[in-house]
Amino acid sequence: MADDTADLHARHLAGNYAAPALTLARGEGSRVWDDAGRAYLDFSTGIAVNALGHCHPTWVARVREQAGRLVHVSNLYRNEPAARLAAALARRCGPGRALFCNSGAEANEALLKLARLHGRRKSGQEGACVGVVVAERAFHGRTFGGMSATPQEKIQAGFRPLLAGFAAAPLNDLAAWDRLIDARSTAAVLLETIQGEGGVFPADPAFLRGLERICRERNVLLLIDEIQCGVGRSGAFFAFERSGIRPDAIAMAKGLGGGFPIGAIWIAPPHDDLFQPGSHGTTFGGNPLACAAALAVLEVIEAEDLLDRVTGQSAVWHDRLRQVAASRPDLVREVRGAGYMVGVALAVEPRPVVAALREAGLLAVPAGDNAVRLLPPLTASAAELAEAADILGRVLADWPRA
Repeated sequence: MADDTADLHARHLAGNYAAPALTLARGEGSRVWDDAGRAYLDFSTGIAVNALGHCHPTWVARVREQAGRLVHVSNLYRNEPAARLAAALARRCGPGRALFCNSGAEANEALLKLARLHGRRKSGQEGACVGVVVAERAFHGRTFGGMSATPQEKIQAGFRPLLAGFAAAPLNDLAAWDRLIDARSTAAVLLETIQGEGGVFPADPAFLRGLERICRERNVLLLIDEIQCGVGRSGAFFAFERSGIRPDAIAMAKGLGGGFPIGAIWIAPPHDDLFQPGSHGTTFGGNPLACAAALAVLEVIEAEDLLDRVTGQSAVWHDRLRQVAASRPDLVREVRGAGYMVGVALAVEPRPVVAALREAGLLAVPAGDNAVRLLPPLTASAAELAEAADILGRVLADWPRA
């Protein structure tokens, strides 16, 4: 069966991903098993998607229950799970309205369309105010809008011409953003509270507060991408909460569905009326099954006090990771991040280290700036966090010295 899966995969799937190193067959909690029966501690979590780990019993029960009742109806009709999910997000985000879609890329695409609509309202004409300022090292998806907002050559190469109007400034350099944000031509700024693909770089709270002030003064939308760092991963439901800012709109996805595809944006007043009938749409957005999965994630986060767990356990884990890093200062440059979103920045290319971790029983994810990303499920125990640090320590201890 293993050979059949690998052969079928190689012959019939498009080559836009590197050849996978293994076939995963099942998962439970923080662990997965490959088709040969070998177990791995999964700190990749589907790239920050499996917020509750694998097959959490509450999540499975809610999805099964909804699948037996109603799966899809389209946005021509109301459905109860979508309405309940919008109300649940309102309790987290404040007054405003939700728009549901299927992925993070689609959520960011909706934010960019929101920016265009705001620019038209602001300037009184179409095309006069379309500028969007983004962060260097940002990643906002692989649609044409998302790529245009992602100032990375490896993402944009081969797809030009992209959308015009984007400018990039260094994260946390408020003066640079101040210079680029023009009251007449800039419609929005868009940034991740913690850059994920770029290498796990957090935005400073003071920088976020200063950026919010500039946006308010110049009638520019403050759009926050919490697709990877949101839904509890930082220890707060949204990572921006610790700065005290109030975004005009928020993109979320990944962990929101706990493994089921869903994306969403939340739009605050007075901008929540910019989308009108016909201005945007998605066939599967607000799908009852996807919304039931997301409601299950929110239910478990509250019932098991996962935000407090992440906050309480991450400090000890981070200290242990820094101790591991200190044992190989020639190899590890920095440990950074927040909560259960950590980047171990290396002095070498990270993919061979990620491969060695996998062979040692730990799944991790490479990122920019030669970082290894560790993204445990919010349900991970203190013992599992310590186990991951121990595996990392053994792999780094055995790594050849220059």
